[in-house]
Amino acid sequence: MARTGSGDGISADAVEGLLAYAATQRGFGGAAMRTTERAIAGARVLAARDPVTYTGLLVRALRAGCGLLMSRGRPARALPLAEEALELARSLGGAPLVMALGCTAEVLTALGRKEEAFILLVEAEKE
Repeated sequence: MARTGSGDGISADAVEGLLAYAATQRGFGGAAMRTTERAIAGARVLAARDPVTYTGLLVRALRAGCGLLMSRGRPARALPLAEEALELARSLGGAPLVMALGCTAEVLTALGRKEEAFILLVEAEKE
C-alpha cells in the first residue's frame, strides 16, 4: 500500500497519526474531535485521489469520529459519519464492512431505531 500523498503534505501515515493522537485526547474537551476531523479531511483527500488504496483509511477515520461522538452521547451527530462509513465499506467487504455495520447499528440503537439496527447486525453476522 502506498503510504505517501502528493506534494501537499497529506499522507496515510499522517492520517493514521492524527487518529492515534486523537485517541489520546479524549479527556481534553473538543481537541479529540478537532484532531479526528483533520484526519477525516486528510483521508477524504487521499481517497478522492486513489479510492482503491485509501477508501479503507477513510472508513476507519469516519468510524473513529463516530465513536468519539457516541462516547460523548451525540448519536444524532454520529449518524452521518456512520452511514458514510457504511456506504464506503460496502465496496470493501470483509472486516471493514462488518465493523461499519456494527458501528451504524450502535448509533441506530442509541437513536431508538432498533429494528434497523437489528437488520444491520444480521447482515454483519452473514458477512
